[in-house]
Amino acid sequence: MTTPSLPGSPPGTFGEDTKLESTKASALKGRFAGKLEAYALLIAWLGVIVVFSFVKPETFAQWSNVSSILASNAILVVITLALIIPLTTGDFDLSVASVAGLSAVTVAQLNVNLGWPLWLAILAAFAVALLVGAINGGLIVLLGIESLIVTLGMSTIITGVMLWVTDARTVTGVDPALVDMVIRNRFLGIPFIFYYALILTFIIWYIFQFTPLGQRLLVAGRNRDVARLAGIRVGLLRWGAMVAASLIAALAGILIVGLSGSAGPSTGLDYLLPAFAAAFLGSTAIRPGRFNAWGTFVAVYFLVTGITALQLLGAKTFVQYLFYGTALILAVALSQHIKRRRLKQGF
Repeated sequence: MTTPSLPGSPPGTFGEDTKLESTKASALKGRFAGKLEAYALLIAWLGVIVVFSFVKPETFAQWSNVSSILASNAILVVITLALIIPLTTGDFDLSVASVAGLSAVTVAQLNVNLGWPLWLAILAAFAVALLVGAINGGLIVLLGIESLIVTLGMSTIITGVMLWVTDARTVTGVDPALVDMVIRNRFLGIPFIFYYALILTFIIWYIFQFTPLGQRLLVAGRNRDVARLAGIRVGLLRWGAMVAASLIAALAGILIVGLSGSAGPSTGLDYLLPAFAAAFLGSTAIRPGRFNAWGTFVAVYFLVTGITALQLLGAKTFVQYLFYGTALILAVALSQHIKRRRLKQGF
């Protein structure tokens, strides 16, 4: 059966043109849908900002509130960025929040109670975090223990160590120089702590996006057997990811001390649930289907902007736990849905 053609045109031309136009339209529609999916969370965040700026212009839309949101939640950005590195390789690190707390306690204890110089106390905090990450990675890779079990156990051990070292008391009086570097010094009215988180986001984005290391981490997380066949040292990558997560968590702990000037036995522990919620929610944005730095950044501030807005409307403190718990469940479900759909499509 021949394809009908217009008078004066070769047989089949009209049908082929129609088919070509239909293919182009489908491709354009697919690209638009992909862009919409990638930036849906960012659009939703901007939408929340616009709505509550009209609803609560006297509080929410004030620059002081914006500065407070950006600065006070930069630590959550850092801890979540630490979390997505092992998540990319297929491992869970439940100890990142505890490591942040331990690093904060280390700096405070050494600087205040033992009189160590601030720079030396900070180096010690990184050294402790390096040790924790190395132990986590060794137990996971060498002994084959599930990362959930290892890091849950490590988190519990660290909590006990923090209680022991601090005698269950908050250590105050950290060198004011750290407070100056973190919260008192400002640029455009925003404390430096926000810019530290922003720079770290850029660095991790660059590593994931443009370096062979980032590509190897992604391949190792998607299919370890295929990665090994490709010559990738999967065990070393997983071990390194755990170490990197602990070192970045240590940075978060140092920022916590700089933000408050103190540290105690429960410091940092409340960040774990929000970090997981933001990590999985971030995997649905910017680069859907994978954990990524800018998606993480947007997810953190989307969540905290929503909670801040609800609190300005009079919501009680317990609402944030309901919000983060619900966000975590929905984010994981959405992340898995996107991953399955992209696997079917061959991405």
